[in-house]
Amino acid sequence: MKELSIGWVNVKRMIRERSNIFFVFIFPIALVLLIGIQFGSGFAPVIGVHQGDDGQLSDQVVAALEADDSVEVRQFVVREDLVTAVERGSVQAGVLLPAGMQATTEAGEVLEIGLISRPDGTGTQLQSVIGAAISRVMTPVGAAQFAVAETDADYSEALGVADELSEQVVPIDVSVTSVGEATFPESLGQFDLGASSQLVLFVFLTALAGSSALILTRQLGISRRMLSTPTPIRSIILGESLGRFGTALLQGLYIMVLTLIIFGVNWGDPFGAVLILTFLAAVGAGAGMLMGATFRNDQQASGIGVMVALGLAALGGAMFPLDLFSPTMQRVAHITPHAWALDGYAELVRRGGNVVDIIPELGVLAAYAAGLLLLATWRLRVAITEP
Repeated sequence: MKELSIGWVNVKRMIRERSNIFFVFIFPIALVLLIGIQFGSGFAPVIGVHQGDDGQLSDQVVAALEADDSVEVRQFVVREDLVTAVERGSVQAGVLLPAGMQATTEAGEVLEIGLISRPDGTGTQLQSVIGAAISRVMTPVGAAQFAVAETDADYSEALGVADELSEQVVPIDVSVTSVGEATFPESLGQFDLGASSQLVLFVFLTALAGSSALILTRQLGISRRMLSTPTPIRSIILGESLGRFGTALLQGLYIMVLTLIIFGVNWGDPFGAVLILTFLAAVGAGAGMLMGATFRNDQQASGIGVMVALGLAALGGAMFPLDLFSPTMQRVAHITPHAWALDGYAELVRRGGNVVDIIPELGVLAAYAAGLLLLATWRLRVAITEP
């Protein structure tokens, strides 16, 4: 029971730390949301439209844009609101339809339609979508203008003939065939990829950050005072290990449950998903214990811990999908436990696997955990008992 009490005290210390309210409970969920919005599947880019008036030609352009199922069209009454939305990234591109489009085309003048987008966004790619929609509306208009200029025909009659002829044109059928195996299946939810990567990142990061609490326990002499009581050193070491393991496991369960509730993230086989989390938390506990038993001050451990956690996360695919790594870098990435944990979640989520399918990943994570915990146990025993 003493081991559980020591472990529970360490978990409560993590929960009561005010800075953890943001970095442990808010920041991971915010990153899952951001990654899902920017890179998740199932995302339809938004095109904003500002109409200078409600003319027929302007309405036809809006209708042509709305007919494209690959984009979402949002109308803005105020031009400045559309510009602000594009600047903030809530709208990927904006179309400015000038007033008097009908009168301009009837007069045979050049019609200027504005396009606004961010240089670092998807606005340039959307230009072809917007151009195709405008072309469908303006092609008969251009033909009518040409007929008026060349034959002095009435514009309305010429436009009517052009519309009739455009309807008779047989459209070109374009078929798209996918070959090979897709990197990310269509069934992958918008937030599924970001949720698993952030879970792996923050579970390990939280476990390493917990090393500072272990160092503080040693500095304040709490470990030695416990040792002076009828508490064997194995109980102290086991309790501290349970504390690191508990904080990492709590972090992972929090991300897993909250993303499931808020974003509907698919974690695959729930038993398998929790098993991967449990083994990963054990790996993090061993790494956090080893750092807490090695370093002499919490500032040093915190700084190095953050760098190590972020570096391993980047190398292991928690910041950039492993599937997009080169074959050589994929092999290098698998020196980290992060890559094996992400492989396990990929098997469960993308390929519909079960616990049997992730046995290799669980085995590697178990080996990491056993090695780190054994090394950390030896080092902490020396740190507590050394004169």
